[in-house]
Amino acid sequence: MPVFSASEKETEDLGRRLASILRAGDCVTFTGDLGAGKTTLVRALIRARAGAPIDVPSPTYALVEAYEFETPIFHVDLYRLENQAEAWELGLDDMFETGITLVEWPDRAEELLPAARLEITISHRDEGRDIAWRPLGTEWTERMAHWEST
Repeated sequence: MPVFSASEKETEDLGRRLASILRAGDCVTFTGDLGAGKTTLVRALIRARAGAPIDVPSPTYALVEAYEFETPIFHVDLYRLENQAEAWELGLDDMFETGITLVEWPDRAEELLPAARLEITISHRDEGRDIAWRPLGTEWTERMAHWEST
């Protein structure tokens, strides 16, 4: 069931909450139109993990921004890729194994993504956005059920 976020602050609050449950090996995907709020959510999540208001640039041109925290975070934007081979060349397999991987525009590399992941979809509605998540895999289903109840 989607959550309605009426403001950027509410979207950031959700990102901070989500940051608290992520661990090494997790993959979270973010789908939505340009300007829907994917990067806003990811920035809040990364800053929460950093414990400080660090600079979190969009990886649109760099394709990957890496954050060397206790558990590394890889912020990946696949928007500019033309095929899945280009995504593989980024070293996604290593990212999936060693850190938390946050992937914007996951449809560009669907077949390369781990089967167990959390999919987040953001869509515009009125003056805000709907944010929905779909856990894939038993562990994600259990973790999100617990998270939703808190």
